[in-house]
Amino acid sequence: MINKIGKVTVYVKDQELAKDFWINKVGFVLKFEQAMGPNMSWIEVGPSEDEFTTLVLYSKSAMEQQNPSAVSHPSILFSTTDIESAYEKMNQNGVEVDEMQRLPFGTMFSFKDQDGNNYLLREDK
Repeated sequence: MINKIGKVTVYVKDQELAKDFWINKVGFVLKFEQAMGPNMSWIEVGPSEDEFTTLVLYSKSAMEQQNPSAVSHPSILFSTTDIESAYEKMNQNGVEVDEMQRLPFGTMFSFKDQDGNNYLLREDK
């Protein structure tokens, strides 16, 4: 049966801008990159070299041609063990972050990527 989430595809307007955002602003690492043809690559980024799960930064315009209904943005919730530090670092790196939410079931905040897509980061203790 299923035992892990392998990859989550995020459809982006500009793969290079998306790669820069995830690596230089969020602190992910480049896990894999390979050309798929003119002006398009398969790009995977993840939280660390050791992390199994990756984001695939896929060309939105290419997917709109292949399967237009597939490009709606997924809901992705990331985890951290130090929400305060993550919030401060993203804020310093120019990431658009919303206010911290301290709720009975967890502390979290939302942030936006280079295309304005929303994500959640939640503290796991």
